[in-house]
Amino acid sequence: MVLEATVLVIDNSEWARNGDYTPTRFQAQIDSVHYLFNVKTNDNPENTVGVIANAGDSPDVRVSLTGDLGVLLKGLHGLGIRGESHFDTGIQIAQLVLKHRANKYQRQRIIAFVTSPIDADERSLVKLGKKLKKNGVSIDIVNFGEQATNEQKLSAFVEAANSNDTSHLVTIPPGPHVLSEQIRASEIVGGGGAGAGGEGGEFDFGVDADMDPELALALRMSLQEEEERQRREAAAQGGAAASGSGSGGDIQAGDNDNDATMEEDLDEDEQIKRAIQMSLMESEGGDDENDDLVASLIGSLPGVDPNDPDLQSALGSDPSKKSGSGSNSKDGSEDK
Repeated sequence: MVLEATVLVIDNSEWARNGDYTPTRFQAQIDSVHYLFNVKTNDNPENTVGVIANAGDSPDVRVSLTGDLGVLLKGLHGLGIRGESHFDTGIQIAQLVLKHRANKYQRQRIIAFVTSPIDADERSLVKLGKKLKKNGVSIDIVNFGEQATNEQKLSAFVEAANSNDTSHLVTIPPGPHVLSEQIRASEIVGGGGAGAGGEGGEFDFGVDADMDPELALALRMSLQEEEERQRREAAAQGGAAASGSGSGGDIQAGDNDNDATMEEDLDEDEQIKRAIQMSLMESEGGDDENDDLVASLIGSLPGVDPNDPDLQSALGSDPSKKSGSGSNSKDGSEDK
């Protein structure tokens, strides 16, 4: 969302009466002014747009920098075709309008329509372009109607004003297409038809952001809120899954269903260890009752020899060790 102040310069000279663009060159510009106003103000609520008509005795500031559509409509009301275009003078006045913008944080941009031959020579235009560049003013030119006549001069002008590819020359030949649609697809609005906040003139749900920007904005905000809600739910579910896996070690041994499921996945040795652990949990161990329980559990396992020396060693119940310790204890008692 670029914070920007933009001045639109209209060519309302007698050349604008021609009907080689739908419906006329003049009306095509007016339609494009409405479109560009919506593009800029929808892109950032703090953007402002002004309008200058550069034909007649001298260029006329029709609309001061504003974000109010009503002010724009009032300024364009009664605008007519008259006299010759003063392209270079209109650009200079547009620069002054931008210089006195209220919000100095706004970037400066001029979008000028050229539909009549330019009287200024190429050298003076290059000088003017360098001045714009020095003052940080970007410029876009919509060259139509007399595009072949003005192509060379305007190319040199835009090249002199260009800084980091922020200025553009768009040449549009005559045809049945609508001028605003050609601008929509041009570099002036990013080449992708950014109609509202970079989303495109035809917003989701079939809403034209240019025709109803308030509805498009409300839908966009609603969509963003829904996406944020879904992200929060996904994060909460992920946290719950992680918590559940972390608490898996707290399952009690008395849960027979879970124990049975776990035992099915264990191999033979693991089953033996599992049986021993379960038996030892029920008593402190060492008494005859516990030994019988262990022997019973081990004897019930398929393919396990209860008398295997390794198994007896793992259980700590080697008969020879038990008898030895028992005799020593007896002897000790007899010594006493």
